Amino acid sequence: MRLIAIGVSVLSLTIAISAREQGSSAKQPESLTIASLTGKDTFDAYCAPCHGRDGTGAGPVAPILRTPPSDLTRLSIGRGSFPREDVVAFVTGNGRAIVAHGTNDMPIWGLIFKSLDASDIRVKVRLKNVVDYVETLQRR
Repeated sequence: MRLIAIGVSVLSLTIAISAREQGSSAKQPESLTIASLTGKDTFDAYCAPCHGRDGTGAGPVAPILRTPPSDLTRLSIGRGSFPREDVVAFVTGNGRAIVAHGTNDMPIWGLIFKSLDASDIRVKVRLKNVVDYVETLQRR
């Protein structure tokens, strides 16, 4: 439950930062769930605040975090291939420890998406697409 609260807090802060950066005084949206299911849009909305739009860990929220966000562009280095199962485990929190961050401070987005969206199918599609997008960020 604490991780869901952290994720919603990060998301709310992200929306506020985004509105400020755009010079907008727009009201906060009614839902914290974005309509798009594309990996890039999901990443930009939920991951980029900490990991940065380029995935290097330099997002606008990163300086206030206790543990620096991981550089998601380096996940394949030294492994020979993209560690899909590990990334899915980190994002969904499927029972494995989130050791990449040293602590459990990273929100478990699988649980958050399930709490924000009544459709299990959309949640699964969103998670698959964001992991696919993270794979495209890998340095070659």
